[in-house]
Amino acid sequence: MRLDPIDQRIIALLQDDARSSYAEIGAQVALSAPAVKRRVDRLRSSGVIRGYTALIDPGAVGWTTEAFVELFCTGRTSPEQLRAAAKRHPAVVGAYTISGEADALVHLRAVDMAGLEQALERLRAEPFVTSTRSMIVLSRLVETLAPRVVERPGTGGAPVTS
Repeated sequence: MRLDPIDQRIIALLQDDARSSYAEIGAQVALSAPAVKRRVDRLRSSGVIRGYTALIDPGAVGWTTEAFVELFCTGRTSPEQLRAAAKRHPAVVGAYTISGEADALVHLRAVDMAGLEQALERLRAEPFVTSTRSMIVLSRLVETLAPRVVERPGTGGAPVTS
């Protein structure tokens, strides 16, 4: 889907505060509230906007320990096998297939080091996991859910991320 500069601005405003009213957004992009609603509906129906959610501070709810774990797997472990395994483990908050030596990278969160160790042991018990390499997060420096959508100058409104 081609995003014009107004669509890009609407997306950026929703990324800043998804609870903004159509009228508030309209005031920022020089459109009426119904025009903004039509654009948001179109962005949702085309899959650009997948939904809205509350952002929770993991530390505020007790999830203060986190790690990234490289998974090394047997021969032909498929991304679907990795996805299914990740979904079985509640401490997994992200899972990715990656290039390099490891086959996958898993992001774990737990209430403490003992919980992290338990989650790691359960992950290691998956039949296709041959070994792991863990990196404990000391501090989060930057965390965003999605890159910002901005217009690239000279592209006629083609979006890029920043």
